[in-house]
Amino acid sequence: MFRNKFEKSVARGTRPGLILAAVAVVQFMVSLDLSVVNLGLPQIAVALGFSEVGLTWVIHAYALTFGGLLLLGGKLADRYGRKRVLLFGLAVFGLASLAGGFAQVAGHLVAARAAQGVGAAALAPAALSLLTATFPAGKARVRAFGVWSATNAAGGALGVLIGGLLTEYASWRWLMFVNVPMAAGALALAWRSVATDPPAVRRGRPDVLGAILATAGMTLFVFGVLRTDRHSWTSLVTWATLAIAVVLLAGFIYVERTTTRDPLIRLGLFTNRAVAGANGFNLLLGAAMTSAFYFASLYLQRVLGTGPAATGFEFLPFALGVVAGAVLAVKLGYRVDPRTLLVGGGLLTAAGFAWFGLISADGSFLVDVLGPSIVTSVGIGLCLGPVVSIATLGVAPHETGTASGLLASSRQIGASLGLAVLGTAAHRRTGGGGTAEALNDGYALGLRLGAVLLVGAVVIAFTVLRSTSREAEQMVSSR
Repeated sequence: MFRNKFEKSVARGTRPGLILAAVAVVQFMVSLDLSVVNLGLPQIAVALGFSEVGLTWVIHAYALTFGGLLLLGGKLADRYGRKRVLLFGLAVFGLASLAGGFAQVAGHLVAARAAQGVGAAALAPAALSLLTATFPAGKARVRAFGVWSATNAAGGALGVLIGGLLTEYASWRWLMFVNVPMAAGALALAWRSVATDPPAVRRGRPDVLGAILATAGMTLFVFGVLRTDRHSWTSLVTWATLAIAVVLLAGFIYVERTTTRDPLIRLGLFTNRAVAGANGFNLLLGAAMTSAFYFASLYLQRVLGTGPAATGFEFLPFALGVVAGAVLAVKLGYRVDPRTLLVGGGLLTAAGFAWFGLISADGSFLVDVLGPSIVTSVGIGLCLGPVVSIATLGVAPHETGTASGLLASSRQIGASLGLAVLGTAAHRRTGGGGTAEALNDGYALGLRLGAVLLVGAVVIAFTVLRSTSREAEQMVSSR
């Protein structure tokens, strides 16, 4: 029955149910890996001899390669086929996870995390592009993106729970090994259900220079912001790093406008209001979401004194709230414009962040965390599916991989930038103090700033997306 419902909206001969299952596993795995290692960092530091500064590279190595290579991954999916790139990414991700679990020294784990980022940058846009092509319009599309958004957010939220349990009752090595069976399962599903793409129409040799400039520029920009935990925003190191990154990105734009090769991304995509608005909204949403996980986790552990496993369990209402919001978005998506869902979800999430900002040093989970967790998570669930659906509407079939890579890149870069900026603001508010009161003041400020980011996202939805959604939906369904 599940399969028959989807086959009405997809090409004959495909297996939409299995495709959706494969994409859901892929997205859950990628989201899980962004958060699962957080609670295991102290154990990793002791086991492999990381310094306090070096330990941050367990997070940064993955985030930088993932965010920096996403555009290239989307382009490769368009050029060489979604199935090929998806299978390649799953193989790399699974093998890198296995290698990371067996790491014996710090450098081995950092290298494995970087390789995981390479695999994720290949498989994430390929999977999202595959979902867009399999469910191009109608109720099936709304339902499919609802499933995608639920697994996306559940992976991030449950990553904290799984990370806490594995850290406390098994070993930090299982934070790496847990990805191996998921990658193998997704690879088997994709191998069975996904048809090989027809050869793409190639307009010339790949734009290698553009790929290098874009990847280096984005990676260096994210790196420069992340390193403000060591070098202040006014330091020469920070300014020089960001200046070089801007020069590289400006060079990328120039090359994309003038190259005679097949460009990495067609700049005309940004004239599409759906693409531009959805990516702007997505960047701010990613910045706020990552900050919420970070500050709430630290508040529970460092201010309220909750253990890793218990902290993971206390994130369950957040995960369930996201799923509930995603299901609600599917139900409303049949009758309500996606832009309206983004505005409503954004306002609800902003209200949850503002409520979170009222945490106190002598508070409790029931009083200070549970309520705002539910409000925030339901709002996020309302946003995730519609923003992805809007970002790929009106995009030519041969550019869906690029558009998907761009959207995933905006979320990841927003997460890195948001956490760096809000984390710096929170640290400055504490004044370097380690007391519960000082830490609480910093975390509360970071959460309130997250509310401001969500208000900015709502403004984008009001202004940029005012003429999209329904017209774009009709454009896709008429192809």
